[in-house]
Amino acid sequence: MKQIEVVAAIIRKGDKIFATQRGYGDYKDGWEFPGGKMEAGETPEEALRREIWEELETRIIVDSLLQTVEWDYPQFHLTMHCYWCHIESGSLTLKEHEAARWLVKEELESVAWLPADLTLLPAIQAAL
Repeated sequence: MKQIEVVAAIIRKGDKIFATQRGYGDYKDGWEFPGGKMEAGETPEEALRREIWEELETRIIVDSLLQTVEWDYPQFHLTMHCYWCHIESGSLTLKEHEAARWLVKEELESVAWLPADLTLLPAIQAAL
């Protein structure tokens, strides 16, 4: 099975978490935490800062690892390193996503998360 390693940003502002809706690919319209594939030689933190800049024109501070998710999708095995982050500068301009929302704890389950991202909700809810 194909293996894909990615990073994801759990961007927090006060009691809210930033969620994005995919605008392309097999999982178009699914909700996810923004991020993307690591490039050769990058640390997860470097990859996350690059991906968020490319996708959202925003500079982030990577705070700490929340958890690493291992998930089997039908076409590939995903390893997703998920980090707590906060905004350093920028306006979260959507360049690749259809939509985005800031969600409080009670709203986290109001969007249709992709399966791997959904597994993060208990840890996020516990931290909020």
